[in-house]
Amino acid sequence: MKISNFDIAEHLETDEDIREFLIEVANEGNEGDLIHALNIAARAKGMSTVAEQAGVTRASLYKSLAEGSNPKFSTINKIISSFGCKLAVV
Repeated sequence: MKISNFDIAEHLETDEDIREFLIEVANEGNEGDLIHALNIAARAKGMSTVAEQAGVTRASLYKSLAEGSNPKFSTINKIISSFGCKLAVV
C-alpha cells in the first residue's frame, strides 16, 4: 500500500475555495498559521501568478512565505489582496 502526503493546495480549486480557507485560518490560527496558509494558497493559485498580482518577485514570495519567515506587513497585505481578500479589524 502506498501512502501519500495530504496537500490541501491540491484541493483549493477556485478563488472562493482559497478565500474560505484563508478566512478560516485567520479566524482560528495565529500569525504563523496565516503565513503557512498563504503559502498553501499561493501554491494552489500558482506562485508566479500570485507574485505578479502582488507586485513582488517570485523569489521574494517564496522567501516571504517560507517556514520561520517574518515578512513585512505590506508584503502580507499585497499577497492577501492577490486573493481578492483584505485585512480587517473587527
